[in-house]
Amino acid sequence: MSTEEIRGWLNGRLPEELWEALVEVSVDREEITVIGRIGEPELAAEVSPAEREATVEGKIAEFRERTREARMGVAREAERRFDRKVSWGVECGGVRALFTHVSAPVMTRLRQPERQVLDLLVEAGVARSRSDALGWCVRLVQQHSEEWLTELRESLEHVRKVRAQGPDRTAD
Repeated sequence: MSTEEIRGWLNGRLPEELWEALVEVSVDREEITVIGRIGEPELAAEVSPAEREATVEGKIAEFRERTREARMGVAREAERRFDRKVSWGVECGGVRALFTHVSAPVMTRLRQPERQVLDLLVEAGVARSRSDALGWCVRLVQQHSEEWLTELRESLEHVRKVRAQGPDRTAD
């Protein structure tokens, strides 16, 4: 199923009072990540940034506990239907918090110069292991090339739509 179909199913299945808006649904082969927006806590104008941050963290924690049963019920249904794990997160007051997420192993083959980069990151204490170093590199690329990655995602979505409009391959 496409991300749009999964998002549509979730929009129809999630309780309306769960959050203000469904912000994002991300899908890959292993996981569906669902992010919703909850209202900001009402605070007096003179509160310190530290108090504001702590209040937002508390609101997120309260939401997580209060909605756990409802979210887990939807997750069980979605996991059976889409054969992927469901992870949850929330946005509140400009803060995004993930409650759960899948950490999936990825096998790759690297040549010596690439392995040396990972080993340097480990030796320098930037990463605990080659695996951690590779994850760090991926996050760095993601952070610094978001515009390019967004354009690539949009192009891939266009390719998927064109493929779906093509002739039925089983009609041969």
